[in-house]
Amino acid sequence: MFDAPGKMTACVIASLVMLAGMRADAQSGANVLLVVNDASATGETIAKRYAAQARSYGASVVEIYSPNATWSRVKAAAQGAKVIIYLGHGNGSPSPYGAFSKFTKDGFGLNATAGRGNSNTKYYGEYYIYSQIHLAPNAVVILNRLCYASGNSEWGTANPTKTTAKTRVQNYASGFLRAGARAVFAEGITSASYILYGLFRTTRSIAAIFKSSPNWSGSYDFQFQSTRNPMYRAWMDPKSPGRYYRSVVGNFSLTASAVRAG
Repeated sequence: MFDAPGKMTACVIASLVMLAGMRADAQSGANVLLVVNDASATGETIAKRYAAQARSYGASVVEIYSPNATWSRVKAAAQGAKVIIYLGHGNGSPSPYGAFSKFTKDGFGLNATAGRGNSNTKYYGEYYIYSQIHLAPNAVVILNRLCYASGNSEWGTANPTKTTAKTRVQNYASGFLRAGARAVFAEGITSASYILYGLFRTTRSIAAIFKSSPNWSGSYDFQFQSTRNPMYRAWMDPKSPGRYYRSVVGNFSLTASAVRAG
């Protein structure tokens, strides 16, 4: 199951990587790679729900589950991806676990070795993302149920300051943007199915998709220019002060049609 993130090693999210080619209006088909680094019933149920939703939109879906969700498999499948959805181990920065490292922070937590169980975890930080993965033009990344990615802290720990939350959001997005993504969504505790709908079934902009969430608050939302990736803006929509569970970083005017066209 998704661990209540009281410890970094318990920050289980399961990983969904949605690969390549959504059906561009009436054009090319879509390949979706689903990577799940959590073998619990809850994690698999969430992942399979996304997979079924993507298939219902005409996408072809490949599913990779722990204990076989290794970097080599994810890296090979992610080349040319149009959409990546990751649910897995979250290791962001700043955190209580040491200084920032591009080799371990703000990327994927995957199985270090295939077939060795679900706690067999190795972190592949932003360096591995931007140096070894090349996404399709106008790709979108969705980070779902991670610690840190939306600015949040781990369960059982104090809420972050606004400054810390902003830093976490732009750090977690940075490697994916450098790999070719043009928008990086983070949904810390709620469903990302509205994003799939927006990308597959509408012509909405990234901004409009973000606001279309059933969990949109708008009472405390704010935007800022990313210092890690100055071409892009970040938008955070906390439920209440200190509760940072929703964000997006990227080109807010990018349309779903452009994502599908690649």
